[in-house]
Amino acid sequence: MGAPVSLDISSNSMSKSGRSISVRAGRFEFVKLNAPKFNFRDSYHFILTLTWPRFAALVLAVYILINLVFASLYLLGGRCIAELPPGSFYEAFFFSVETLATVGYGHMYPDTFYGHFVTTAEIVVGMFGMAAITGLIFVRFSRPTARLLFSKCAVISPFDGVPTLMLRVANQRHIAMAEAEFRVMLFRNEPTKEEAAVRRFYPLKLQFDRMIAFPVALTLRHVIEESSPLYGMNSEDLKASDTRLMASIVCIDTVIPAPVQSATDYSYNEILWNRRFVEIYTETDDGRLTVDYGRIHDTEEAGG
Repeated sequence: MGAPVSLDISSNSMSKSGRSISVRAGRFEFVKLNAPKFNFRDSYHFILTLTWPRFAALVLAVYILINLVFASLYLLGGRCIAELPPGSFYEAFFFSVETLATVGYGHMYPDTFYGHFVTTAEIVVGMFGMAAITGLIFVRFSRPTARLLFSKCAVISPFDGVPTLMLRVANQRHIAMAEAEFRVMLFRNEPTKEEAAVRRFYPLKLQFDRMIAFPVALTLRHVIEESSPLYGMNSEDLKASDTRLMASIVCIDTVIPAPVQSATDYSYNEILWNRRFVEIYTETDDGRLTVDYGRIHDTEEAGG
């Protein structure tokens, strides 16, 4: 078993701006204090992490803003656009919409150098904007997503006569994932020699942590032997130390192909003692194996 890992975060380089930023990891929520709220170079990442409704609202807002700016510029130029009614913001706005999309209906057109300059600038902005939006939409559609399912609880019960921590994972895609890698980490509060409580992290050794092919569902097992951080503990000990588990799967989607990752966490009250997962595999008469996904989360008494 690897050595425990502890975190030491220094705030010397952080500016005390008074801002707070919420970050979620599983069911944990962390609040960053005095951290920079936004960096312009993070714009691409920020846009890709937006939900589809927020992404659409952002695109619409930017589109309207650009047209409002150019409509104002056209009005400021006087009679720079032929047949544009003087002072008509409505007509200027929709002339901007047509120019930005390079539609060019022909009813109105630039009539001065100023008009030609502004329309040229807007066409360039439109070309760059269309390229950027097309790229963002393509990335959002093509980005691989993990459809990996974790059991709602973990269990501890004898397996081969030895207490074993178990949790179940399943592939919800209808193709086999490749080169699956499984990891489980335990973290809990522990007192130090100075009697201060710190959060310590322990990687748990699994009976197997890699699969060449991950077609359906399987159970991950950690044997609770003397070297295990769970050795000698019971449910009350887990509660007293606020013990939690974090489980992760990284594998390759063979259709794209691209790596995908999914993770979940379990609190101490989601670790069930003397329970085991029910059997979900059955073999048919023609030699095929059926897997009941409706019972992925079901458990039973270990002695049943």
